[in-house]
Amino acid sequence: MENTNFFERVYTVARQIPFGRVTSYGAIAKAIGAGRSARMVGYAMNASHTMEDIPAHRVVNRRGLLTGKFHFDGTNLMQQLLESEGIVVVDNQIINFEKHFWQPEVSE
Repeated sequence: MENTNFFERVYTVARQIPFGRVTSYGAIAKAIGAGRSARMVGYAMNASHTMEDIPAHRVVNRRGLLTGKFHFDGTNLMQQLLESEGIVVVDNQIINFEKHFWQPEVSE
C-alpha cells in the first residue's frame, strides 16, 4: 500500500511537467520529500505507461539521458515524443538540458 501512495505522489508531480520541458527522477523524489528515492521514481514511471495522463517521456536522468527509453513501446518512442515537443535529442542525450529542465516545487 505504501508504494501506491508513493507512486501517486510521483504521478502528481509528473502531471505538472510542462509541455516542452523535462525533469529528473531525483528532482521528483526531492519534490515529494523522498530525496534518496530516485530509483523508486523510475519504477513509478515504468508502471505509468498504461496511464495516458502521465508524461513519463518527460522524466530523464540527472544528466539528461533517456535512461527510461527501453520501457516505451518501439525503440525510439521516448525520443520521438520529446522531439514532438521541440526537445532535441542526440545519442539519447537531451541537447541544452539545462534550458529544458523543469524544477518541481518541493512539497512540505
